[in-house]
Amino acid sequence: MAECALCVATPHVILWQDDFCRVVLLNDADYPAYCRVELIEHIKEMTDLAPSKRARVMKTVFAVETALREMFNPDKINLASLGNKTPHVHWHVIPRFENDKHFPNSHWGDAVRDGNVIALDEATIKKLAEKVSTLINCALDSTAA
Repeated sequence: MAECALCVATPHVILWQDDFCRVVLLNDADYPAYCRVELIEHIKEMTDLAPSKRARVMKTVFAVETALREMFNPDKINLASLGNKTPHVHWHVIPRFENDKHFPNSHWGDAVRDGNVIALDEATIKKLAEKVSTLINCALDSTAA
């Protein structure tokens, strides 16, 4: 197998990281708030993780979803874990808008219109990182439900 793109240092902005996983901002030109939750360890499938670690991944994914919903008020959030090209546990968290390039189709499909791109400035990225961090830390707190 070729070197795994998720096993090396990420070229993306890291919004949050611990020794288990990281949240990166892909800052895609058409989807500027597109995030990915990446497991640090090279594990291929969610069911290869112990149940407590599966829950930890999903708490992180849901915290990122919440942060994106609160900050950007998207029409929909898409969650995806494919791994066909990169067999390493990771989740895509993609805020979708009715006027985005592909809506209502998958963002990996054919475009149905020109996109309405709004680039994230540094202040917005910093605010997103703070919100993601707060929500993840709360979700992972052992006293949280």
